[in-house]
Amino acid sequence: MFQARSTGGFLLQTDGGTLHMDPGPGALTNMCQIGYDLRKTDAVVVSHCHPDHYSDAASVIEGMTYGGWVKRGSFYGTKSVIEGHGRLGPCMSQYHLGIEENVSVIAAGDELEICGVRTSITRADHSDPCNVGFMFHTEKGIFSYVSDTSYSDEIADQYAGTRVLFLPVTTPDDKRINYHMCTEDAIRFIERVRPELTVFIHLGIVILKHDADAQARMTQEITGCKVIAGKDLMRIHIGNDSIDIEQLTPNKPEWNDAWNLPEEE
Repeated sequence: MFQARSTGGFLLQTDGGTLHMDPGPGALTNMCQIGYDLRKTDAVVVSHCHPDHYSDAASVIEGMTYGGWVKRGSFYGTKSVIEGHGRLGPCMSQYHLGIEENVSVIAAGDELEICGVRTSITRADHSDPCNVGFMFHTEKGIFSYVSDTSYSDEIADQYAGTRVLFLPVTTPDDKRINYHMCTEDAIRFIERVRPELTVFIHLGIVILKHDADAQARMTQEITGCKVIAGKDLMRIHIGNDSIDIEQLTPNKPEWNDAWNLPEEE
């Protein structure tokens, strides 16, 4: 097994708060490199019970709760993540499920509010049968995160109306593996959804060796939709009339008041 890039999920920052989706390997170091204070996190979300999506979740929760000293924030996870399902999970300890204000089990078909944003939970086809995707109905349009899944028209059609699409593309061309998508699948997906921007994520070592940027450019040429390959420390700002992409420069850590608890009111 090789891992060429982090699998740290992403931060979604809205007027209602900040959520951390699928904090897998690299999440903590990436947050440090962009100078992000974990105490500003309001919710942690885990889509399914595979370690590349949850390995740093407990540590992120500890940061969100000031090391467990302040009961705050929310945790959302599927049944396999929180309760266990068959041979999968649970992947969170009872301790880490007890230091937030709220813990919720989510499933496909749910409609809920996370950090002030209406969120639709979508179906996926994956080796963890509890796995789900997400549609965040923000004021600037729908931002969707598909999570790991095999391709089908039915799964793609769930994301109709999406403006920005985070799409896991693990392998290049038509070299698909079980329960994941390749570039050929991504082309079919994008042609049905027609988002303003698609970002290839969850890039496996094979697609990286075949040049993920070239795979994204090919997909853009075929579909006529803007497509880029995601990179560590990438920031995307969704405005009313534009979508801006910025590659952040890693920072050296600044400790400042990192160990100080909040003042009592």
